[in-house]
Amino acid sequence: MGRKKYIESEQDKLDRMQRLTEAIAEIESYLQFFEDKGEQADSGCWVVRYQVRQKDKIYWYYKLQADRRIFEQKNSQSLSKYQHLGKAGTIAHVDAVMGVLRRTIITELESTLISLKSCVVDIAYDEEHKSR
Repeated sequence: MGRKKYIESEQDKLDRMQRLTEAIAEIESYLQFFEDKGEQADSGCWVVRYQVRQKDKIYWYYKLQADRRIFEQKNSQSLSKYQHLGKAGTIAHVDAVMGVLRRTIITELESTLISLKSCVVDIAYDEEHKSR
């Protein structure tokens, strides 16, 4: 490889590393922002809308549902897969929706962060591999 190509290759590597480093820093700041916003819902939890019928009336309520028993019950020491949230717009309902949203965003950001960090390793390994 000629000297000029080597310098261009090294500059390209530095440019790519710089872009990755900047992206990683930005994602880390997003992570911190969303972690500071409030609690996350547990993994395997989502908000469910359900219907209750009484005589000629229909009511809609919301619950936080989990894929396993994690919610404490008021009158029992056992755990439940469901946590009643009440009607749309109640504090409990909005908090649960926002908790699920935060968890989803944070999970995606963490996944992206891992991917970008792997890219940094790839660049370093690729250059090391070429020199052998």
